[in-house]
Amino acid sequence: MSTFTGVGVSPGRIVGPVRQMPRPVAEPSAREKWSNTTVDEETARLKAAAKNVQAELQQRADAATGDSRAVLEATAMMAADPMLLKSANALIVAGTSAERSVWEAGSQVADMLRGLGGYMAERTQDVLDVRSRIVAELRGLQAPGIPTADHPFVLAAEDLAPADTATLNPELVIALITSSGGPQSHTAILARALGLPAVVAARGVETIDDGTEVFVDGAAGTVLAGPGDAERTAAAIWAEQARSLGSYSGTCTTKDGHRIPLLANVGSGADARKAADAGAEGVGLLRTEFCFLNRDTEPTVEEQSAAYREVFDAFPACKVVIRTLDAGADKPLPFLTDASEPNPALGVRGYRTELSTPGVLDRQLKAISEAADGATTDVWVMAPMISTAEEAQHFAESCAAAGLKVPGVMVEVPSAALTAGAILQRVNFASIGTNDLTQYVMAADRQLGPLAALNDPWQPAVLQLIRQTVAGAETARGGKRSSGEPNGDNGKSVGVCGEAAADPALAVVLVGLGVTSLSMSSRAFAAVAAVIGSVSLTDAQGLAQQALAAPTAIEARTAVRAGLPILTTLGL
Repeated sequence: MSTFTGVGVSPGRIVGPVRQMPRPVAEPSAREKWSNTTVDEETARLKAAAKNVQAELQQRADAATGDSRAVLEATAMMAADPMLLKSANALIVAGTSAERSVWEAGSQVADMLRGLGGYMAERTQDVLDVRSRIVAELRGLQAPGIPTADHPFVLAAEDLAPADTATLNPELVIALITSSGGPQSHTAILARALGLPAVVAARGVETIDDGTEVFVDGAAGTVLAGPGDAERTAAAIWAEQARSLGSYSGTCTTKDGHRIPLLANVGSGADARKAADAGAEGVGLLRTEFCFLNRDTEPTVEEQSAAYREVFDAFPACKVVIRTLDAGADKPLPFLTDASEPNPALGVRGYRTELSTPGVLDRQLKAISEAADGATTDVWVMAPMISTAEEAQHFAESCAAAGLKVPGVMVEVPSAALTAGAILQRVNFASIGTNDLTQYVMAADRQLGPLAALNDPWQPAVLQLIRQTVAGAETARGGKRSSGEPNGDNGKSVGVCGEAAADPALAVVLVGLGVTSLSMSSRAFAAVAAVIGSVSLTDAQGLAQQALAAPTAIEARTAVRAGLPILTTLGL
């Protein structure tokens, strides 16, 4: 058997035949010119092709929800990017064909984004994907995409474009394996949202022949070509266990009765209704970008209010935590962000856009307040990319002016974790965004496969900052919460809404560190609740201390998993 080792990003054990992503659209010849058309006709061809690609991607976005919808909408916008089309049109005027012109223009834009690094570098794959789709449209070819088959298969690729990953059919694609990418890449996040076993950064899997049977272990991060009886048995056991984990009671407690609310990460009213049906106790992260990403202009207060009210109505008498606009970096907006920033990940994003474009935040808070008027929902509001106590104070004052009573902050920047005590004296709660916190504290782009080991929320430095955030909350509230005190109050609580919350083993550690709620994709509820329910609070605290004491991420994960035998039983 050939074994490929990577990073497991979504648990599960699957045996199935491999289907490789089809070869990409061939690069048009550098000597390809236009001769039977005019400049106007050639530029019109390009404009029409780009418009068709944008419409097709937007149509797919309209049929998707949550992360899938947001990714597709951002990619659709890229198809009509003025910089891309302007560069291509200039090449057409010089005599180059529309196909070659958009190819070269796409390379130029991708190189610029790659050079900027950080979140902007994450947009590179989007540009190259859009470039290929426009060339295919110009040539009358089928657009790049997921291969078709009349039987379930394991999809293998070097990497997957967001537009492809967002529309996977989990009834056909039963697992994902890629040779690049990281644990918090778009591919990894969407695989978890779809509940697909997935391994990324497994070098060589893109060379496996079509039809080769493989065993994928999404927890261990391994892919075996030519599985034996032991692997088939493991896959069969996991399938049975997965069926037993298919439902969630709606309540998560430790073995000794310590409540841990499981909340949902959502991006729209449709997402919220699905999460409510899945048993979510509320919303821990409402991403408001869905109301902005496909817009060239700022939505009106009325438009925003209607969108937020859909989510509130899905959770009457429950908590909904709404994050104000997290624009910038990987979510550029024409009316708000500056794409020419030298390092957008460290630039004007999230709360900081108030510095360059004042007024957008206040109008959004007004829309939230209007949406909350008359609703029974317990509305909490938090700002992303808060770095200082002064910023927290200003945000709290802005919320108060809008009539919003429960302000909070995202802890994504290391400085916010280090000064959590001072920050939480000014706001009611904090929610830790482990995706960005890990990326920033480890200085590791979450999209890069070679940095996958660094970009791991089990890293000791990340766990220490989570513990420091909880300690800051304890200081701000004047002591630890008593065992009988509810976790869902406004008393300086600390939740986690990053991808780490959906890892059942890490969820136990977070509970042991003092985190009061966990927010995730609703697909993860059953597994997380089952594992948390297998330990007492004292057990969780002990495992958390083991993780904190471990010198490496691997040793932390190994020690905790050894203390959670239920993970092996459930195939997690």
